Amino acid sequence: MIAENLLQQFSQQFARYSFSVPGSKYLLAVSGGSDSMVMADLFLKSGVNFAVAHCNYSLRGAESDMDEQLVAEWSKVHNITLHCIKFDTKKSAKEWKKGTQETARILRYDWFEKVRREYNYCKIVTAHHANDNVETLLINLLKGTGIGGLHGILPENGYIIRPLLFATKEIIAQYATEQKIPYRDDASNATDDYLRNAVRHNIIPAVERSFPKAIDLVNDSIVRFAEAEVLYHRAITIERKTLMDQRGRDFYIPILKLRHRVPLSTILFELLLPFGFSSGQVAHVIRLMDSATGHFVESQTHRVIRNRNFLIIAAKPSASADFVLVESAPLTIDTGKYTISFSIEDTPKKIPASKDEAYLDLEKIAFPLVLRKWRMGDYLYPFGMKMKKKKVGRLLIDEKVPLHEKDDIRILECDKKIAWVAGIRPDERFKVKPGVGKALVVKRTISA
Repeated sequence: MIAENLLQQFSQQFARYSFSVPGSKYLLAVSGGSDSMVMADLFLKSGVNFAVAHCNYSLRGAESDMDEQLVAEWSKVHNITLHCIKFDTKKSAKEWKKGTQETARILRYDWFEKVRREYNYCKIVTAHHANDNVETLLINLLKGTGIGGLHGILPENGYIIRPLLFATKEIIAQYATEQKIPYRDDASNATDDYLRNAVRHNIIPAVERSFPKAIDLVNDSIVRFAEAEVLYHRAITIERKTLMDQRGRDFYIPILKLRHRVPLSTILFELLLPFGFSSGQVAHVIRLMDSATGHFVESQTHRVIRNRNFLIIAAKPSASADFVLVESAPLTIDTGKYTISFSIEDTPKKIPASKDEAYLDLEKIAFPLVLRKWRMGDYLYPFGMKMKKKKVGRLLIDEKVPLHEKDDIRILECDKKIAWVAGIRPDERFKVKPGVGKALVVKRTISA
C-alpha cells in the first residue's frame, strides 16, 4: 500500500513541476543510502529513462567502497548505466582550505554537471526529501537569511531537480522495508558533528514530540512561502520601476511618492539592498526624508543624499564610478577610461587568452550582474588556481598593476560572487568548457 501510494505521488510530483521531458534521460545522484536507492527504484518502476551517478569521497575507507559496490551491483542487475568517480576529498579540502562537507559538495556537483553535459542528460536528480526541506528552513532561520531562506530547498534549480520533496523520511524508510530495497547507512549521519545533523537529531525530534505532523505541516508552509516569495519579488520589481529614476549613474527617489508606500521599511530596504545598505540603516534613511538638503546616509560604496524633493543614491566620491546593474546582454558600459561590453555567444573550441576578455559559463550566470569598482576585502577564486581564494588587492599586486591604474579596475559580480576582475583574471567558479554551450563574453577596451 505504501509502495503504491508513494509511486503514485511520485508520478504526480513529476507532472506537477513538469519535470518529465519526453525522450530525455535523467542522471540520478545515488549514494547508496535509503533515500537515493528508493528514488532509483521509483524511477525504475515509473519507466523513466535514467542513468546513475555515484561519488566515492574516500572519507570512510572500506565503508565508502562498500557503498560504491552496492550501487554498482544494483545498476548491473537492472541494466542501468553507471557513472562512478573516486575523489580524494581530504586532499581537495586542504588545497582549497575549505571544510570537508563544502568540498564534497563542490566536487560532486561539478562532476554531475560535467557528466550531464558530456552524455546529454536533461536533468540531475537528487533525493532530497521533506525532512531535508524542514531542516534547511530551520537552518536558514537560525542564520537569519531572510525571506529568501523560507522557500527551503527548491524543487528545481537550473538543471537540478528534487522530485522527492513531498515525501517524509518515515515514508521513504517504510517503502524501503516493504519493497526490500537494498541500501547502506552512513555512520557519519548518526553524529552531531555537522549543523544539519544537530538539527536533525535534536531540534526536529523535540518539535515532533509536541507536533507529530510537524514535517508535513512545515512543508505545506514552505510551498506557500515559495509562492509568496515569487509575488514578493514581483511586487518589489514594480516598486523599483515606480520609485527609482536613473539619471546617469545616480538614482532619484521622489520623497513625496515614497512616503505613501506601504510597507515603507520593507520597500525601502529592497531598494537600497543592491547598493550595500543594511536593514539597520533603513530607519536612518526614513529619518533622512525629514532632514535638510545635504544630509546623507552611506554604505561602503554609496550614499543616500537628501536633495530637495528627492533621495539620491550616488556612488561615494571615492568610488565615483560606479555601481552599474547589468540586467541583460548585449550591453556596453562606459566606465570612463574603459568600455565594458557584454554579449552571449557560442563557446569557442579555443578560448582566447587575453586578459581583457572573459568567457563565463552562461548556465552559471544569474542576471542582474553588478559592475563596480573593486574595494578592499574583495576576494575571488582566480582561474587556474584550483579553487584557492585570493584577495583582489593581493592579485593586483601580484599582477604588478601600477598604483595609478588600480582605481580604474572594475569587478563583475554575480550573485555576490566575483566572476571577473576586468583585465586581470576570471573566477574559477564561472569557467566554461571550451566548445560546449553558451558563454557570456565580457570584453574591456580603452574608451575612445
